[in-house]
Amino acid sequence: MNLLDIFLELLIVVIAVVSLVANLLVLLCFTCSAQVRAQVPAIFIMNLSFCNILIAVLNMPSTLLGVVKHQKPFGDHFCYTVSFMDTFLTANTMLSMAALSIDRWIAVVFPLTYPSKMRLKNAALMVSYAWLHSLAFSLTALLLSWVDYSPAYASCTMHLREDAESRGHFMVFTAVFHACTFVFSLFILCFAYLKVLQVARFHCKRIDVITVQIILLLVDIHPSVKQRCLLEQKKRRQRATKKIGIFIGSFVLCFAPYVITRLTELAPSVKIARYWGIMSKCLVYSKAASDPFVYSLLRQQYKKALFGICNRILGRNLYTLSGHSSPSGLENECYSQRVNKLMEDNCH
Repeated sequence: MNLLDIFLELLIVVIAVVSLVANLLVLLCFTCSAQVRAQVPAIFIMNLSFCNILIAVLNMPSTLLGVVKHQKPFGDHFCYTVSFMDTFLTANTMLSMAALSIDRWIAVVFPLTYPSKMRLKNAALMVSYAWLHSLAFSLTALLLSWVDYSPAYASCTMHLREDAESRGHFMVFTAVFHACTFVFSLFILCFAYLKVLQVARFHCKRIDVITVQIILLLVDIHPSVKQRCLLEQKKRRQRATKKIGIFIGSFVLCFAPYVITRLTELAPSVKIARYWGIMSKCLVYSKAASDPFVYSLLRQQYKKALFGICNRILGRNLYTLSGHSSPSGLENECYSQRVNKLMEDNCH
């Protein structure tokens, strides 16, 4: 066993642990917080976290054993099951991210009609489509015996045996699967989030104008507060672009290398290097570990829910002690709050 094998094994273990713990925390927040449960996006986040947990429990250990043993880690029937789940869960996670982007698009571009357009019933229908879409492709691959252990990825996944005669059909199926899943989801993400960015920039310009007007009106404002408000203007302009860049960039970075590799290997003359195949698979797995932080755990509602859970365990108000709700006695902070309050009133 060389150092690269050891590195890949440790990488998979770390990704699996982080993914399992982080996604379980998301489910815990959903279970314990009524505020989180009341939000429509929580339906998509729960579906995404559920799929990520299954990936961490089923697929990552399978790949880890494949890297260690350099051969199929289980018997045929169990490997077929893991292969089925690999196709199903990968497709489901992509479509769940697309659904989240649609939800944000409607919330930002059509805020007044959002409650009527995005109800729990509509969210459930979108999740149902993601399940049916994923089930159709994974079940087709299973019934046509296009699932097996792939040495190039050290994983039980969608794979055509060497002695199979239906190579042409498998090539078409693989291309259609990635077009209808990865390309389709990426198109929705780009369309939805770029529309969100367009609206966000428009509102940032409005807020900048309002901020300048308020600063001019508050003649008694402290210079440090004025400087803070101007700095907040600059940060606000960058915040929307940064968030949307993370949403789209993480999706492309984690899924694109694997999808391109799967399409490239369809050519008979192309043979995928084992370490590159495993590394591209690890990038897909890393999305399961990063999703909880990208979509939920760093948001205020989930932070508050986690602090509330800690409060119940430790019996003290950690959320207050952390400074999230503690009052400030500083005069400059009062000025800052006045400015923010007036900005919010003008925006609404």
